[in-house]
Amino acid sequence: MGAFAVDHVIPKSQQGETQLDNLAWSCQGCNEHKHTKTHGRDLLTEAWVLLYNPRQQRWSDHFVWNENFSLMIGITPAGRATVNELKLNREGVVNLRRVLYEMGEHPPI
Repeated sequence: MGAFAVDHVIPKSQQGETQLDNLAWSCQGCNEHKHTKTHGRDLLTEAWVLLYNPRQQRWSDHFVWNENFSLMIGITPAGRATVNELKLNREGVVNLRRVLYEMGEHPPI
């Protein structure tokens, strides 16, 4: 895993501004998967929905962890679409979560 990147929640290509209320920390891999996306497909309903916005929504309203805190599970259309579009459960991230959990460093509080 690399360093964090500054993500434009609403991408600059879609008139998102470089202001605090439109910026969020993101791991580089998640940022690359998001790229210019603002919407994604909820695989349960097949609907296209807005992705989770960390500046306007609470994480716990949209996501939960599985029993060993290695998988992020979307519990709303926005949560499921975000997990899918940003590939939040890709192998390297899941393995890192397992190691951090064993070290007592995951999940974040």
